[in-house]
Amino acid sequence: MGRVLPFVIAASLSVVVLFTPESGVPTAPPGTDKVIHTVLFALLAFTGLYAKLPHILLALVAYAGISEVLQQVITPLHRSGDVLDALVDVLGIGLGWAIASAVRSRRRGPRTTR
Repeated sequence: MGRVLPFVIAASLSVVVLFTPESGVPTAPPGTDKVIHTVLFALLAFTGLYAKLPHILLALVAYAGISEVLQQVITPLHRSGDVLDALVDVLGIGLGWAIASAVRSRRRGPRTTR
C-alpha cells in the first residue's frame, strides 16, 4: 500500500480539482488552469509509475479525455469541456513520465562501459 498511497492521494486531488462546480473554482489569471492541469497530470503520471500501476500512462490519457467530456455533460457543474485542457493533460503525463524516468536512471547510478 505504501507505493500506491501517493497515487491515491493524487487521484483524489484530481477528482476535486476537475469536478468542483464552477462556482467553487477561484478566479485566477488567464492560463493558470493550464498550468494546474499540467502539474496535476504530471503528478498522477509520476505517482502512478512509482506505484508500478500497469498501463497507467494509457489510463491517464483516457482519463484526460473522459474528464473533459464529463465536465461538459454533468450540467450541475456548470463547467465546459476543453480540448486544449485534455491536450495539456497529456503534456503533463509526458512530463511526469520524463521526471519518473530521470529519477529511475539517477537511482541506478552512472553506467560504466568497458
